[in-house]
Amino acid sequence: MIKPSTSFSSSATSKSSRTATTSDCSRRDLLFGEIDNSGPPSVLSNNTICNLILSSNSSLLRFWLIDGVRDSFLSYLDKEDLIALRLVCHDFSAKVAERLFEQVQITFKQSTFTRPARIAALQRVGRHVKTLSFNAPHTPDTFLPPLIHPVTGEELSFMYTPQADILPTPIDKMKHAKYGSFETADLLVKQYPPLFHASTNVPSFIKAMNAMPNVQHLKVSCSSKEGMEVNHHSTVDYALISLRIAVERAPLDHLSSISYLPIHAAGLLYMQPLLGCNAPPGSMRRWTQIRKMNIQMQAVDGNLAARTDKLRMLQTYLRNFAGTLTDFQFRWEGSKGPSPISLDTEPDYHYKDGDMADERQQPGFKALKFTVLNYMELHNAIMDATQISAFICQHRKTLEEFKFESIKLRTGDWDEALSPLSMISGNDEWKRKRIESMEVPLMLSPTGLSEQLIQQMARPVEKGARRSRLGSWLSQHRPTKGTSEQLKKILRASVCPWRTM
Repeated sequence: MIKPSTSFSSSATSKSSRTATTSDCSRRDLLFGEIDNSGPPSVLSNNTICNLILSSNSSLLRFWLIDGVRDSFLSYLDKEDLIALRLVCHDFSAKVAERLFEQVQITFKQSTFTRPARIAALQRVGRHVKTLSFNAPHTPDTFLPPLIHPVTGEELSFMYTPQADILPTPIDKMKHAKYGSFETADLLVKQYPPLFHASTNVPSFIKAMNAMPNVQHLKVSCSSKEGMEVNHHSTVDYALISLRIAVERAPLDHLSSISYLPIHAAGLLYMQPLLGCNAPPGSMRRWTQIRKMNIQMQAVDGNLAARTDKLRMLQTYLRNFAGTLTDFQFRWEGSKGPSPISLDTEPDYHYKDGDMADERQQPGFKALKFTVLNYMELHNAIMDATQISAFICQHRKTLEEFKFESIKLRTGDWDEALSPLSMISGNDEWKRKRIESMEVPLMLSPTGLSEQLIQQMARPVEKGARRSRLGSWLSQHRPTKGTSEQLKKILRASVCPWRTM
C-alpha cells in the first residue's frame, strides 16, 4: 500500500524569518507534486527520496525501479491519473513527469510567455517536452485596426524590426527603435491591444524555447472560423515571426519534425528561414534538421494574381527543405487545390511572354524536386495523370511509399497516372494485387409509419394467404445485374416508403 507523504525531513533549520519567507514564496510557484529543491543538498539524498515511499512490500519497489515495466504501466494511465500519481512522493513525481509533460500545448495569449511563474514552471519541466503544440488562432481580437494619427486622422504605417536581445540602456533603445521612432511606439501602445505587444516580445519567446531543449516535433496551428478573412493585419503574423526567431536561436538540436495544422499562405512567409525578418546568419542550420513536414493549408482564393502569389509563397517555403525532407504530407483545407509538388506544370498558372515572337507559354513556377524523399501524402487536390506519373519518375530512386487521397484527375485515368510503376518493377503485378472486400447486408426499414402498422406488417403470412408484391417478386427472381434497378422501382411503388440502414 502506498501512503502519500505528508512531511519531509530536513537537516537544515530556518535561521531567520527572512529565510522562512523565501521558502514559502518558492513553494507557491511549485507545480502539483513538486518538492522544494532550494534546501541544502542533504535533503536530496537517495535515502531521503526512498523514505518518501512508505511501503512494506519490497516487490513494489522492484516493480517501480524497472524502467521497462514502469514505462509500460504509465502508458496505460490517463492524464488525470498521472497528475494524481505525482502527488504521492518525490520519486513518483520525477518519473511521471517524463510522460506527463512529453506533449505540451500552448495557446498564445497576452501573458503566455511574460508571467514569471509560468516561465519558472516551464524551466523546471521543459526538459521533458518532446512535442510542442503552439496555437495562435485567428479571432476578431487578433485583427489589428489601422494606425491613425491622433491630430490629422491620417492612416500611418510603421516599419517593424524585431529585437531578439534586451537592450540594456536607453541610448541603445533610441538607436534601435523597434517601431521606427518613439512617436510611433507611443501610438502603438495607445491604439493597439496588449496582445500585439506580447506577440512582438521576441526575448520572451526565446526564453521559453530555451527551457525546452529536447523538443523533437513542433506543431503550429493558426486556425480560423469558417468564413473569416485571414489576409488582414493580425497579431498572429507577429507571433509567428517571434516564434521563428526563437526556434532559430534556441538550442533545439533534436528538432526534426514540423507540422502546420492548419496555416494560411502568409503564415509560411513569416516562417521563411532565409527571407524572414531579422534572420541570423546561421538560421538555416536549424531548419536543415527538419526531416518530416506536415502542412494543412487553407484553400487559396481570390483572382488569378492573388492565387499565384499565395502559391509562390508555398513553393518558396518548400524549396528550403527540398534537400532534407524524407517525409512530406500535404492537405488542402476546404476546396481542392493544385498539387504543390507540380506547380511548374499547372495549366492555370502560366503566363505569356510578350517579348517572344511565337508567344508560347512559359511556366510561372520552377520545378520542385525532393532529393531524399521517402514518403509522400497528398490529400484533396486536383491533378493530371501526367503530373502524378512525372512525380513518380522524378523521385523513383528515393521514394518508397506514396499516398494520394481525394484526388480529382482533370485528364487521364489512374492506369496512366501509375504507369511508371510497371516500368520500375518490370511487370504489371501491382495491378493484380488482391483487394480486400466483404459482403455487407442491406437492411431496409420503413419510415414515416406508426409502430402499430409496422408490427402488423411484420406478422408472418398465414398459409394460403396471398403473398405481397415484394415477397412474390423476390421468390421468382434471382439477383442479376438489373436487379437493383428493378428493386428500386418496386420499393417506390410499395405501400410505404423505405430507407437503407
